[in-house]
Amino acid sequence: MDGRSREQSPLASAFYRSHSKSTCEMHHPETWVFSHESMRHLAEQVVSKCADKGITHPFRYHTITWNKFNDGFPNLFIENVKDMVNNDVIFIASFHTPEVIFEQLSMLYAFPRYLARSLTIVLGYFPTGTMERVDYEGQIATAKTLASLLSHTPLTSRGPAHILVFDIHALQERFYFSDQVIPRLESAVPLLLQVINPATHSVAFPDEGAYKRFHSMFEKFEVIVCTKRREGDKRIVSIKEGKVTSKEIVIVDDLTQTGGTLRECTSLLLKSGATAVSAYVTHAVFPKESWRRFTHEEGDVRLNKFWITDSLPHAVEIAKHPPFTLLSLSDILPDILLRFDIR
Repeated sequence: MDGRSREQSPLASAFYRSHSKSTCEMHHPETWVFSHESMRHLAEQVVSKCADKGITHPFRYHTITWNKFNDGFPNLFIENVKDMVNNDVIFIASFHTPEVIFEQLSMLYAFPRYLARSLTIVLGYFPTGTMERVDYEGQIATAKTLASLLSHTPLTSRGPAHILVFDIHALQERFYFSDQVIPRLESAVPLLLQVINPATHSVAFPDEGAYKRFHSMFEKFEVIVCTKRREGDKRIVSIKEGKVTSKEIVIVDDLTQTGGTLRECTSLLLKSGATAVSAYVTHAVFPKESWRRFTHEEGDVRLNKFWITDSLPHAVEIAKHPPFTLLSLSDILPDILLRFDIR
């Protein structure tokens, strides 16, 4: 020993303080909830509804400052970061545009380095999920690219980060993630099952892919399967199996972009004798405000209801316009998090 004292960084000091214990005191982990600024409303709802379930240990929302430097790159700051040491972190993300992905990845990579005990990432919508395969040389499967970026999230003291995704477009995309993270594929369809029932509703799938993905969740319902084929530039939708009855028909799919298939399927079902048609998608993508084609004011196809979730931030605004109705992920997220992530 040369007698010189060794200086510890403030973060290291916080870590050792959190691990030191006496006969009368020891650290009890808290759960810190963060979100991208676009998902703050959902995050606060989740915290409130978890509190309603009687969680006994501290579980609260914490803030991040999301600013930009003059050159447009992120200027980010976590409030009270020294107190994060040895606490569990839940981050509610939204990759709704390419512009916001980098700043959120920067935050996800930082949490473990600030000694968070565990990290759970809630990514309601996996945006590149529809580009999951290469049909001919030259295409890029960007679903794999995004999964690789998320897979570089550092390990926490409790191991790999968990990544919750709702109704990912193709189940096999779970294998695009490395073993450094744990993808957990959840479904928001239980929200729909709370508002429809087999006595009054039938379920239609707009294509065979949607049928394979979701039909097991609707075993008590009469089912109709549509199919589509292309003839030149035209897309022809027809009923492959099932019977249109007097019940209201609900078209179910994981996501919609411009809504072309949904509109054609709705028209077909109405022409085939359906008394009313509604629709459900987990992810209301709707680029360039294409959702307006379904509104009662501007739409040319009339849906009775169009249920969507808030997996994307703009869904809250869309749901203000009939026939859209919001089913919030905050109604199922607390139970999902209580199973694994809130200790």
